Amino acid sequence: MSRQQLTLRLAAADVPRAESLLELAGAETLSLGDAADDPVLEPARDTAPLWPNVMLRALFPATADLERLGTMLRNVFPNTPIEIKPLHDADWQGAMRQAFTARPIGTRAWLAPAEDTATPVGRTCIRLHMGLAFGTGEHPTTALCLEWLEAHVHSGITILDYGCGSGVLAIAALALGATCGFAVDNDPQALEATQANALLNGLTERLFIGLPEALPPVIADVLAANILASPLIDLAPQFAGQVRAGGALVLSGILEAQAAQVLAAYEPFFTGFECVALSGWVRLTATRRNAG
Repeated sequence: MSRQQLTLRLAAADVPRAESLLELAGAETLSLGDAADDPVLEPARDTAPLWPNVMLRALFPATADLERLGTMLRNVFPNTPIEIKPLHDADWQGAMRQAFTARPIGTRAWLAPAEDTATPVGRTCIRLHMGLAFGTGEHPTTALCLEWLEAHVHSGITILDYGCGSGVLAIAALALGATCGFAVDNDPQALEATQANALLNGLTERLFIGLPEALPPVIADVLAANILASPLIDLAPQFAGQVRAGGALVLSGILEAQAAQVLAAYEPFFTGFECVALSGWVRLTATRRNAG
């Protein structure tokens, strides 16, 4: 299946906003590069590793209306060069391979493309197929969630991955020792991607995959949601009912300017908030209060 690529050149400060708009428009993958096309693969902790002028590339399905999206982006970012072009299978698959290379997550995990079979000694490997849904671990929002899971997941826990995309968060948690997981998304293509990635990692028997309305009653030890600030705010009461007392909440997809508003929505239900920022994006974590 062919894809389309939209490329725009931005000041580093504009990248988080542009990424958010592209995700809302249905981008399947995002990658960053400088004028020499050197990709950002693993930013250092607590740094914003962007060049003064950034090339942001987004892949979309062949049916996406990118001309209309390009017009909207030109209004938001005046004088920003935007290029739209079709990509044949070999082109977009090659672009994804360039944007996603194997890398460590913390001290325990190793994230790799499906075809990369080499795993460093002592690490747990999580492999992903390319490009059926957002979430290869490269984007700061996904990287922030993966770092938390690597540091906190232990055997015996359950995880709910809400808005699962590629399924990377639930799959990583299961690989790191979680007993079972639940992955939900309102995008059928995301569910297909999660199913394929769960099969690749041998985890299908321990992972429920389905639409949000098909989710059975769940009270999880960890609820992770890497979506966007507006739906996160709306979902706060629901999420409160899906995390056990003392359980953990992990939220991302939040711009730094939106963090306070998201935190306020969850304060009635959660405590012990911690906020970590990376490249203009935020991970918000908290502990579920006792129901009383």
